Amino acid sequence: MTQNQPPGTPRARVPGPQQPPPSYPRIPAGLWKRCLGIGLALWTLTAFVTYGTADVTPLPTLILLGGFLVPVSFALWAYERHGRDLGTSAVLGCFLAGGALGVLGASVTEYQLTRPSLWMYVGTGLAEEAVKLGALVFLLRRHTRIRGPRAGLVLGATLGFGFAALESAGHAFDAAVSLQGVGLRTLLETEILREVLTPFGHGLWTAVTGAALLARRRPDGRFRLTARLAGACLGASLLHALRDSTHGIALWLVDRLTRAGLDGTRFAPGRPPRSTGGQDHLFTLFSVGGLFLVAIVGPAWARTPAHRDAAWRNTP
Repeated sequence: MTQNQPPGTPRARVPGPQQPPPSYPRIPAGLWKRCLGIGLALWTLTAFVTYGTADVTPLPTLILLGGFLVPVSFALWAYERHGRDLGTSAVLGCFLAGGALGVLGASVTEYQLTRPSLWMYVGTGLAEEAVKLGALVFLLRRHTRIRGPRAGLVLGATLGFGFAALESAGHAFDAAVSLQGVGLRTLLETEILREVLTPFGHGLWTAVTGAALLARRRPDGRFRLTARLAGACLGASLLHALRDSTHGIALWLVDRLTRAGLDGTRFAPGRPPRSTGGQDHLFTLFSVGGLFLVAIVGPAWARTPAHRDAAWRNTP
């Protein structure tokens, strides 16, 4: 009460300190669900129109929607649930620039590995995971405040989903265009299988390596090469190699069971070989079953960095 204020007069409220507005955009809750639902409806409509009209004009739309639908939706989910404080520039940079750098680097390194063999698959896995990790280091070199396993999980997953989106679009285009013309059925089968397995592939593997990378990042922003990081890269590379070799393993199993003398040189990374006759169903069972077995291992492996994140946050 001031000196000139009469008794009984209520005191004026003094405004308290104002909270600064958040530096990140307010994304509506559940946006990733709407993105997934609307995108799936558009992809289905495009597939029906393309099949019904036999017109190749909607093919780019079908390929891009099929390649980016699931990766974009899961990247939105990761940002909405766990990465709002990381900044949109880091998230978008990891998805777009990181994914593009990863695909280009992987294409250059894989070009040297042309002979189908076990070591080729291992080398391909090591090359792609190393390139993705290098892209993450390059994009975060100036974001010195970003550190900790949670940030590594989110940004690593985002970069992996960007890589998966571009890679899936490339495989879909390769499956659609052949010497016999446009194979719409092959395109749809490729996109459906890859999109179902996308959450358990590149996004998950790069999330684990990203968590190991940022878990021990120095306060000045420098990265450290640790045994945990090397083990995460090796584990991601082995899972990558195992996923790429499932078609070859399935071909070998069919050959051993049916004694048909199949040519083992007819398969390449990520491209299913052509089997003949009654071997189709057996080959599909082994190859798809192998892909799903690899997908089961990934989430169990990724639980370790999530628990380490909780311990890291509780460390004084």
